[in-house]
Amino acid sequence: MKSFPNILFAMLLIVTISSCNTSDDEKTLAKARRIHSQILTIDTHTDTPLMFQREGFDFSGLDTKSKGKIDLRKMEIGGLDAVFLAVFIGQDERTEAKYDEVYARAMDIFQALHTTISEHAEKAAIALTSDDAYKIKEAGKKAIYIGVENGYPIGKNLSILSEFYDMGARYLTLCHTRNNDICDSSTDPSGPEHGGLSDFGLQVIDELNRLGILVDVSHISDDAFFQALEVSKVPIFASHSNTRAICDNPRNLTDEMIIKLAEKGGVVQLSLLSSYVKTTEPNPARDSAHNELLKKYNNYQNLSPEIRKKAIEEWYAVDDIFPQIFANVSDLVDHIDHIVKIVGIDYVGIGSDFDGGGALEGCMDASQMINITVELLIRGYSKREIEKIWGKNFIRVFKQAEEYSKSLK
Repeated sequence: MKSFPNILFAMLLIVTISSCNTSDDEKTLAKARRIHSQILTIDTHTDTPLMFQREGFDFSGLDTKSKGKIDLRKMEIGGLDAVFLAVFIGQDERTEAKYDEVYARAMDIFQALHTTISEHAEKAAIALTSDDAYKIKEAGKKAIYIGVENGYPIGKNLSILSEFYDMGARYLTLCHTRNNDICDSSTDPSGPEHGGLSDFGLQVIDELNRLGILVDVSHISDDAFFQALEVSKVPIFASHSNTRAICDNPRNLTDEMIIKLAEKGGVVQLSLLSSYVKTTEPNPARDSAHNELLKKYNNYQNLSPEIRKKAIEEWYAVDDIFPQIFANVSDLVDHIDHIVKIVGIDYVGIGSDFDGGGALEGCMDASQMINITVELLIRGYSKREIEKIWGKNFIRVFKQAEEYSKSLK
């Protein structure tokens, strides 16, 4: 039988070790916060405008029951300085009547974005150039950039890209989950239609380069990716994609794609959408409920704004009833490690996909973004490297697009 003094000593040793670990955790978190105060942090993809019409959403974040994953309060807590909000339109029929409809819907989202930010002008401002994020941070505000996810709303009309630029768009995701008139999608169940980019898609990339709008290759097929890489006059980027070597999903990039992207000076912005980060255990009850909603709402196509709002509410309600099993922050940083290993530190960043499905254990919303930096510190990344991951790499690509556009004028 062990003596009481020995048992007491062992208990004290456990408490001491636990206290040391807690102290180390607190020091790492404090260091992460110091770093965030000194660098620029950018999230290059969120679908938060989808939340604007959802009951209970408050972009200020002052209503702590607000259901969105991005708001000004959460950005402040998580140490996030700048964010791209997406003008997102899901793929639907490719008819003239539908083009007119989705163009009008996209313009409504642009207007809603500008209105929302103007209502919070004391804490946020629209950013238009690569330098604006730094200026807005210095002014004590959050920088709000605009991207367009899916080229569908331009139909077959190149001139609409100029309109989108004037409304603040600074990147275009060429397609979404289905093929469009620009290119093939990586996930269209019908397979490729154009063999990559269409002839119109080639014109779109040329016009994007001319305007200074970044070419975003997330969602597009492998063939379309390599063709876009070849024809673009400036580096391209993936606003929210991950590595296929770690998570075998067609939405993710192969090592070959990452290497070629890096050779052309581009950057991969890693998504926090769990199914792109790690293959997790299936959730048949949740999948079945979602499939029923897809049937009920015609695969979320051809819906009026009122019905679309109701459909989205029901989708989120399923998530509440059948919670998803999430990958975690460590799993995400495994993707960073992999990219750094094969091409170096200069070609990776963060594009969360918050409010579009992005969420990880330990980083469920913008208030927990600091946890990514904590994990990076634990793995030995330096402040200089963390600064590159959190925005400097992306800003480099952004600047090159701006400079090329200016050179044509």
